[in-house]
Amino acid sequence: MVHVLGSRVLLTPTDPERSRAFYGGTLGLAVHREFGTGPDRGTVYFLGGGFLEVSGRADGPSAPGLRLWLQVADAQAAYEELLARGAEVLRPPRREPWGLIEMWVADPDGVRIAVVEVPEDHPLRYRP
Repeated sequence: MVHVLGSRVLLTPTDPERSRAFYGGTLGLAVHREFGTGPDRGTVYFLGGGFLEVSGRADGPSAPGLRLWLQVADAQAAYEELLARGAEVLRPPRREPWGLIEMWVADPDGVRIAVVEVPEDHPLRYRP
């Protein structure tokens, strides 16, 4: 087994400035670090227990199967805040058959992002 010391999701957008405006402004993710200079510079955002790096410039959108999963304390409050900030909300929050409250938004390149609330009574809150 490889001993992993750290990890992050790497996202190469078609328009780095637009994506930084979305992840830093619309989603309100805090910046962990930045590197390089100019419009294609890299920005690493905090994602709770992980990181999201937005860097470089792609010729086309990311892989169509790429999804991000962001856990929040209150999905309804996140929904209202994201709507106010102009996010593209694909689906408002609702309780799924598996018990999580999920909403879906999209980044400027169409990357789908699940914004998830884990209710107090959900098994993810407990460890055997």
